[in-house]
Amino acid sequence: MYFCGAEYGFGPFFLCTKGRCIDIARQGNGQLINERIRFEKVRLIESDGEMVGVVSISEAQKRAIDQDMDLVLISNNPENPVCRIMDHGKFLFEQAKKEKDARKRQKVTEIKEVGMRLSIEDHDLNVKSKNARRFLQDGDRVKVLIKFRGREMTYQSHGYALMEKFAATCSEEGQIDRPPKIEGRNMVMFLAPKKVT
Repeated sequence: MYFCGAEYGFGPFFLCTKGRCIDIARQGNGQLINERIRFEKVRLIESDGEMVGVVSISEAQKRAIDQDMDLVLISNNPENPVCRIMDHGKFLFEQAKKEKDARKRQKVTEIKEVGMRLSIEDHDLNVKSKNARRFLQDGDRVKVLIKFRGREMTYQSHGYALMEKFAATCSEEGQIDRPPKIEGRNMVMFLAPKKVT
């Protein structure tokens, strides 16, 4: 076991054993492998899943080298350390691939904003609520914003009534996540998609 130098084109963060190089800088899972395992005896699992039993660390490492694989510590309990023989590079690659696929399937919730004036007409209100319902159906949160101009700040009660009316039009697709609240010269309310039960 040795660290590759520049002559191998890898840089200082690659660990080489029996002609195979492993990028130890990228082992973010914190698993110890091969000669980095410091226990005297370990419970060994073969590459095919067969339980060998308790063996010395030197014998476990020898078995891994004979199969041209790595010895990986999967449980570092001092009372009962468990190691498995596997291709660690392939294991890390498959793990990274699974994580990437999981990230692709994960829905990222966005916050969409719908802005209104206090003096909005019914037709415009319907258009705004239609857009908000579409956003909620797509699984996004909606930030509803009323901007007060000039003396409109004295009619905050009309703003609360307008927010209630807007929430009622979106009640089939969403629910109030955060009730209307005055922030400066704006009134803000958040709607969230209804949870499927």
